Amino acid sequence: MAKEVSGLIKLQVKGGAANPSPPVGPALGAKGVNIMEFCKQFNARTQDKAGKVLPCVITVYADKSFDFVIKTPPAAVQLMEAAKIKKGSPESNKKKVGSVSWDQVKTIAEDKMSDLNCFTAESAMKMVAGTARSMGLTVKGTAPWG
Repeated sequence: MAKEVSGLIKLQVKGGAANPSPPVGPALGAKGVNIMEFCKQFNARTQDKAGKVLPCVITVYADKSFDFVIKTPPAAVQLMEAAKIKKGSPESNKKKVGSVSWDQVKTIAEDKMSDLNCFTAESAMKMVAGTARSMGLTVKGTAPWG
């Protein structure tokens, strides 16, 4: 028989760096989850992605056990790495802080495809390009679809 779900927790934690301090500890402690057990499992599963921000959805069951799903890094973080910038523009419509190519956008879109709510690579690329524009990045070249 399926376990009864008592709650969902969404966190963004750096890979291999989960520890009981905030924000992880208080979020898990409020639901009664064993914090150290989560930290050990998360760090073991994310050793290869050390330092990258990883969204994580934790499903907490009524018996205080848990499962978690690790998603791909946010598009904004991947765009900042691709453009080699520290942060986005405070005024994205006026002040541009960098640029990315359509090839970089395509790579990020293919990586994020499993986490996005779209069906084609083209629509995924449009979503990532929109994120880039709202961060103050220009997308260089012409779009592959026209």
